[in-house]
Amino acid sequence: MVRPRPGRRTPVVTAAPVAPTLGSVTFARGAGGADGGRVTRTVRGTLAPGAADYVYVPVDVPDGVREIKVSYTYDRPAVPAGTPGNALDIGIFDERGIEPGGEGFRGWSGGARTEFFVRADDATPGYIAGPVGAGVWHIVLGPYTVAPQGLSYALDVTLTHGAPGTAVPPVYPPQWARGRGRAWYRGDCHLHSWYSDGRRTPGEIAARARAAGLDFINSSDHNTHASHAHWAGHAGDDLLIMLGEEVTTRNGHVLALGTDPGTFVDWRCRAREGSFGRFAREIRRAGGLVVPAHPHAGCVGCAWKFGFGEADAVEVWNGPFTPDDETAVAAWDATLVASARADRRWLPAMGSSDAHRPPDSVGLPQTVVLADDLTREAIQDGIRAGHSYVAESRRVSLAFTATGAGGERAGIGERLRVAPDTPVTVRLEASGVPRCTVRLVTDQGVLLTSDPFPVSGSGAVEWRTTPAYAAYVRAEVRHETAVGPLPGVMAALTNPVFLGAGGHV
Repeated sequence: MVRPRPGRRTPVVTAAPVAPTLGSVTFARGAGGADGGRVTRTVRGTLAPGAADYVYVPVDVPDGVREIKVSYTYDRPAVPAGTPGNALDIGIFDERGIEPGGEGFRGWSGGARTEFFVRADDATPGYIAGPVGAGVWHIVLGPYTVAPQGLSYALDVTLTHGAPGTAVPPVYPPQWARGRGRAWYRGDCHLHSWYSDGRRTPGEIAARARAAGLDFINSSDHNTHASHAHWAGHAGDDLLIMLGEEVTTRNGHVLALGTDPGTFVDWRCRAREGSFGRFAREIRRAGGLVVPAHPHAGCVGCAWKFGFGEADAVEVWNGPFTPDDETAVAAWDATLVASARADRRWLPAMGSSDAHRPPDSVGLPQTVVLADDLTREAIQDGIRAGHSYVAESRRVSLAFTATGAGGERAGIGERLRVAPDTPVTVRLEASGVPRCTVRLVTDQGVLLTSDPFPVSGSGAVEWRTTPAYAAYVRAEVRHETAVGPLPGVMAALTNPVFLGAGGHV
């Protein structure tokens, strides 16, 4: 298990300037000061359409407080069809302040809970246990959407006095598991527990990961690292548990994948502020990868607006394959064209389940990574290099290679460095894909569509080309479709093999 080093400052991400402050909540000194005494104050207000992304309610917390508890309600008026109604998120910062990237963050539950508490020895899932220090705390309200009539809210803030409980030092999962040396490892890097808006405990997620044949997972609760200290008991020799966060901004979501234990990543920014480069650098300083999630999702604030110049990979398949994933695959493929001939970096693709609750399936899909071992660093290296493919389940296995006329050979994410006119044989071997069709995609588009695989689900497809004709080749394995020219739902897809002498791998 991994314990934090004393005195080590947890890396955080700087973000946008803070938003407006509303009327404060004040508790008279000495009120309710007896051991176990409780005092509640209520504050009400209304947010207009076009309100700031985040507004803050200061709470003056006196000495001797054992616990702070907050509950809230807001109205949900009827709205015209096609108009968003009211949705209000909530979180809290302690007396250390609300500065972007500061140390005052104590939790966030978005819209998943109507109340929460924080004290030294415990906290509501999504919140960080620790002392309730005297000073000005801030409740942060996030008006996700506001109805034309406005959003009226009521906050009840309760302080309980008394001696603080005993804080429990966090213990984190190890950053390695028993691997098989250099091998293909299966993982799901986008999962939500009850520490954000999921409905599964870490133990339940770990059990489903093992049942899905996964070797590694990455925690990615929305805008909080509260779950990090609750995974250690569920890791093991057979399952590497990496720690991270889904940084959920108003201009898209990004996975901070495999950050150092205890890392909080601030989410308060928009693309127009030009701060994402700083975001990405801080995530990497914390040992993580920067992976935009579901970049073409249709929910409010979900579509990715920050560009891909700072990304280490991109999630092109999120949960069951749907039209927005089809768009994501096509958009990602377009980025490969720009990288294929020049000596420039290319962006690998990933797939993850984004599982929140039943019936969401952990490991649908999963990223299968070629790594030197089952460690955080080795898995991240494989993802960053694009030595990976995406499969819908543990049943699906692929081998994809390109071989030159002289025996030169390259695999997924690699470059076959041969002359432009060299004959090249591209071969895909697959199992677990009954009645599926293979499509080989190049910088010209789809240049081969195979016959369906037999019902046994195993077979191979070969195609011959030259680097002059195809700058790269990648494979898609799709289920049959009974309707017209539709390509069918994805069963697996690979990162590309690049052909030719130029470029960067």
